Amino acid sequence: MDRRDVLKLSALAGATGVLTLAPVDFAAASDSGAGVPAGGGAPAGGGADRTRTITGHLPTGVADFVYLPVEVPHGVRRIAVSYTYDRPQVPPGVLGNACDIGIFDQRGTDLGGRGFRGWSGGARTEFAISAGEATPGYVAGPVEAGTWHVVLGPYTVAPQGLDYSVTVTLSFGDPGTTVVPDYPPDHARGRGRAWYRGDCHLHTVYSDGKRTLEELASLARAARLDFINSSDHNTNAAHAYLGPQAGDDLLIMTGEEITTRNGHFLAIGVDAGEWIDFRYRARDDAFDRFARQIRRAGGIVVPAHPYGISLASQWKFGYDNVDAVEVWNGAWTPDDEASLLTWDNLLTGAARRGDGHWIPAMGNSDAHRDPDVVGLPQTVVLADGLDRHALQAGIRAGRSWIAENADVQLSLTATGPQGEHAGIGDRLEVAQDAEVTVRLEVSGVPSTSLLRLLTDEGQTVGALLPESGVLEWVTTPSLAAYVRAEVRHPTPEGSLLPGAAAAITNPIWLGRR
Repeated sequence: MDRRDVLKLSALAGATGVLTLAPVDFAAASDSGAGVPAGGGAPAGGGADRTRTITGHLPTGVADFVYLPVEVPHGVRRIAVSYTYDRPQVPPGVLGNACDIGIFDQRGTDLGGRGFRGWSGGARTEFAISAGEATPGYVAGPVEAGTWHVVLGPYTVAPQGLDYSVTVTLSFGDPGTTVVPDYPPDHARGRGRAWYRGDCHLHTVYSDGKRTLEELASLARAARLDFINSSDHNTNAAHAYLGPQAGDDLLIMTGEEITTRNGHFLAIGVDAGEWIDFRYRARDDAFDRFARQIRRAGGIVVPAHPYGISLASQWKFGYDNVDAVEVWNGAWTPDDEASLLTWDNLLTGAARRGDGHWIPAMGNSDAHRDPDVVGLPQTVVLADGLDRHALQAGIRAGRSWIAENADVQLSLTATGPQGEHAGIGDRLEVAQDAEVTVRLEVSGVPSTSLLRLLTDEGQTVGALLPESGVLEWVTTPSLAAYVRAEVRHPTPEGSLLPGAAAAITNPIWLGRR
């Protein structure tokens, strides 16, 4: 298949950005056309296993997703796939080859359809699926007859193009017992209405992480978290095995990190087993559809690391249809500073509109492997209980703040002249000229920490942590549409940016709407 053929097929694919190769038919003695088996194929009849190897070349400019149809006959017990691709040398600054992989079953590849059976991105070179088990990242279940599709995702393609080889093996026999999902419960014992700490962006061996589910749960408990969210890349495969890791001391929500070519976002706390498609760009006008799906499934929509430095991780879908935004991702870096400033600008826009609608901030670790720290940072949520829906309500309302660890304690309140009171995420309903006392109380941070109070004008108060841990400031709604707090570590010598964050709060809104 030459470049013209690929581009022709890509154009026919239209907005979906896909290319479909010639099918691999295990019932035939040989294949012809694009994707000829290297060295022929397995005989048409007999044998417990049948294997085909398909090779090809993809040029630069190929579609985002390349589908290899596989005609699966009746009686297959297990399907196994492995693949390789070349990695030629490229000049500095030029993108080399990177190719992801996944699979859809006989139910099809329609966007948002039911055929998804797994995705490992570039984390694995092989996988297998049967009724009773599957490689992490893939969904166990019967291998039914019909047209399956191995999906290649040429993430980047070198100027020389990308040569690939895909080997598919079908094993025949008794399908065995289908795995029974063990989903985690929606509730844990909790402490009633209280502040709960959680980390909602975590990865395991079910995508490109190195930690097992057991290791993740153990680290969450060690970090003194009350809840976590399963968020492996583009797959729901871990959901079925999370039940044994949950307990009265740890609520585990089921979710996903959706990694599109125009940014990543979190589906937090969706119904167990729900899968959210990732095969679109901002220009495809598909994001709103999947944001609605997440909410129908009981979850919330949160853009992750909006200024991420890896390719395709910068957020390009806008903020009109999200429930919160991840302004702090892992150890504090300059891209978090950019996310924080963008979010603060969104708050100022909300103050200008005056309609009461605004986007809260949250923070998560995005931990994959050692030395990534689970719970650095963590979102501290005021909720009516340790319950999936109660926590989401707290995050959506902005009744939350972000801490670098469980030692950090913080309280931010605003009090009016008649004793009116508001906390983080609330509105203090007082007249524009009313005198408002803002009180910030902090503990569990170094004595060298800087306390900051910020409004729609920017930083209005900055002071070293008082010995008492308390900072007070008096203002009026006419001067400050909102007030929020930050706790910062000292500014590194020679840096033009503030020190790393130790805590960040959502705002308290001042004045009547």
